[in-house]
Amino acid sequence: MKAAVLQSPGNLVYGDWREPQAGPGQVKIKVKCAGICGSDIPRVLRGAAHSYPIVLGHEFSGIITETGEGVSDGLAGKRAACAPLLPCMSCRDCRCGNYALCGKYGFIGSRQQGGFAEYVCLPEENAVPFGDGIGFEQGAMFEPSTVALHGLRRVNYTGGKNVCILGGGTIGLFTMQWAKIFGAAHLTVFDISNKKLTLAKKMGADETINPSVQHYRENFYDYVFETAGSVETMRMSFVLAAKKASVCFIGTPANDLSYSPKEFEEMHRKEFTLTGSWMSYSAPFPGEEWTLTADAFASGKLRFDPEMIHRVFPLSEAAQAFEMFKNPADVKGKIMIGIG
Repeated sequence: MKAAVLQSPGNLVYGDWREPQAGPGQVKIKVKCAGICGSDIPRVLRGAAHSYPIVLGHEFSGIITETGEGVSDGLAGKRAACAPLLPCMSCRDCRCGNYALCGKYGFIGSRQQGGFAEYVCLPEENAVPFGDGIGFEQGAMFEPSTVALHGLRRVNYTGGKNVCILGGGTIGLFTMQWAKIFGAAHLTVFDISNKKLTLAKKMGADETINPSVQHYRENFYDYVFETAGSVETMRMSFVLAAKKASVCFIGTPANDLSYSPKEFEEMHRKEFTLTGSWMSYSAPFPGEEWTLTADAFASGKLRFDPEMIHRVFPLSEAAQAFEMFKNPADVKGKIMIGIG
């Protein structure tokens, strides 16, 4: 089969790769669409891959074409998204249902072959079926949607309160939507891209703010979700949080982060709760993050808008797709790889 293979740092090559076959308990997926995650960028451009050669890609969807021994009947021919985590299921964290905290986990698309290829094999429980009414580009959005929902779970989110989302990218837009589905009183999205703010407003934000040119309220928000992974927005979250608020860092910073004593004291004086959020899994595996995403996409409560996608590249041009991220300010949405 064909795949985009990361042969060495910065050397992403389209070419032949061994086509996998479904073993016991596995399904084989013909990949139709795969998204480029922010975590893929340093693996390709900054030498951060776990090993070489490797086929990356963990945000993908396709059609189940083959099933191995012991797999449930009726899966062949179904559309499915990938839940990429491969927990060991035997350590203390796994036994407690904290699969993302497993110290011995594998991961489709970073530690073993992923979705920047024509075919992928994965355990049956890692395939999340969805109906024909959901397109493959939307199916490739399952994983970022579940990351957003997991962030809400981390702060025991309840509706009826003021919510802000720092970052209007893919995960920010899904975080906003989940907060709205579960009853936010007022939703504000912050971003420095007016195009992203326009889309956020279209998809349900009550208010959008570009903090580089607009004033904003401090000490106002009961829930603050940082999704950009920016040093500036992580600092800003401390200022925006109200007394007794919940602040969740979903984004992952790429640069060193520090706070002045005055900035850090915001947490003490307001007694807000700060937590991180890692991946998107709960018991029973892969968790309600995945089942609720499938249900909400199917019902239309959770919306997908084509404007969330900046551009779709064919698999043969995967290297060119990653070149886009050398000028990240020019990327206004998800970059996807169309395969099937």
